[in-house]
Amino acid sequence: MVKQVVAALQIGSSPRGTQDTLQNILKYENEIKEKQCKLVVIPEATLGGYPKGSTFGAYLGYRTQEGKEEYARYYNQAVVCDTTGAEIQKLSEFSNKTGAFLVVGCIEKVPDQHKTLYCTMVFIDPVKGFVGKHRKIMPTGTEKLIWSLGDGSTLTAVDVPLEHNKKMKIGGAICWENMVPLLRHAMYSKGLDLWVAPTVDQRPIWRSVMQTIAYEGRLFLVSAVQYMPDATTMGYGVEDPNDPQKKILPGWPESDVPCINGGSVIVNPYGEIIAGPLLGKEGLLTGEIDLDLIVEARYDFDPVGHYSRNDIFQLTVNEAPTNNGVKFVNGN
Repeated sequence: MVKQVVAALQIGSSPRGTQDTLQNILKYENEIKEKQCKLVVIPEATLGGYPKGSTFGAYLGYRTQEGKEEYARYYNQAVVCDTTGAEIQKLSEFSNKTGAFLVVGCIEKVPDQHKTLYCTMVFIDPVKGFVGKHRKIMPTGTEKLIWSLGDGSTLTAVDVPLEHNKKMKIGGAICWENMVPLLRHAMYSKGLDLWVAPTVDQRPIWRSVMQTIAYEGRLFLVSAVQYMPDATTMGYGVEDPNDPQKKILPGWPESDVPCINGGSVIVNPYGEIIAGPLLGKEGLLTGEIDLDLIVEARYDFDPVGHYSRNDIFQLTVNEAPTNNGVKFVNGN
């Protein structure tokens, strides 16, 4: 039995912007190395920000000029999620220095093509650097104002290198798309050993969902939740960080300040929380996992093996890129 250390870095977007957030991530280099983490998961929208409570000036039938300017400022905080992105390059160096495979929640822009944003998680290998990404397939509620839908081409599963030429296959979903049953089954079918779930959902019920997925998929799970105690408003990257406005949002319980609780967890294939929840503080939550436990757990329930009944049920998944509805003919 070979045990591995995996981690959730419970951290938040700095109201001072993406570069300040990136520096906050990089300061964990020594701790990640000391704890010999093989995998570190960083929350949803950490680079780029989750502007909870912002309306972007949207009303049914019209948008305000102030809202458009707010979106432009938000766009400028987003990152390019491929090998050309400056932030991805710095994170690749960080991954190489620590020896940890990174899964990082980002707000993605594609400046050479369009001005649309995506809620994305990127996969960074300590040797190869950027090896893939997943774009959230369904933004929740008014997230659709600022993020476009991902397509099936980024239902990504990647291998995390381990000692003795072994590997661990990981994949997952971002925030509430974790609750899409067909997405979960499609990802289980890729042979995952560990599910990653970056989010901003700090509620206790989220941890119940995480336990359910780990138990259903008979795999390990790491969920990293944003923690932002210093954001005087939730409009990260689009508001003045010195604004004295309270963090209480319209209609939100005054006793429950958004994104100040955290709740990152690590769960085993029996749905048991083995590390966390980490509550009320920033930090690196670590847990030791033994991949042999997956085989034991699937002995009596294998969701895409003997329990799948493929003779009755079949799932068809379109993993072709849609290019936001643009069809290119003859390479043009």
